[in-house]
Amino acid sequence: MARPSQYPLELRRRAVRMVAEVRPEYDTEWAAMKAVAQKLGIGTTETLRKWVRQDQIDAGARPGTTTEESAELKRLKKENAELKRANEILRAAASFFASSSTGHTRARSLHRRAPGPLRRCRADLPRADRARLQDRPLHLLRPPQTPEGAVGQVRAGRRAEGADQRGLRGELPCLRGAEDLA
Repeated sequence: MARPSQYPLELRRRAVRMVAEVRPEYDTEWAAMKAVAQKLGIGTTETLRKWVRQDQIDAGARPGTTTEESAELKRLKKENAELKRANEILRAAASFFASSSTGHTRARSLHRRAPGPLRRCRADLPRADRARLQDRPLHLLRPPQTPEGAVGQVRAGRRAEGADQRGLRGELPCLRGAEDLA
């Protein structure tokens, strides 16, 4: 944050007007600025030169960023910084609440997809062959329940009830959604 100026705005305007008025009396513009700075008690001539240049830019006599444009840029940068901070806070809160939405940390890693290509209608659990039975959810330990007559029709001379719980291609049944969990 910039420190406030030790010179009031009225003193600046007066100094710039005086430089414009006394300029014809001196050989160079710098000499006129030096004389005005000494009369008004301004610390350095360079300070007065910056005020004169900014006044010329504001008047349109010199190219550059006007005072109004620089104030608008400053305001927009401040607003941008505030919005970035708010987005960062919201992102952190969203990730915090998303990670604790299930409430079970061990079950989250169990239900994650295994790396590699997706196999159709196969168990998709990482290292399912090594997982302990007590770590698995109950719906994976129970054989799937089929309604009467849905899959239980005669297939290739064998009945698919009771002993044979496999699908039409001999694969394990897949869980499709919430309705399969019941």
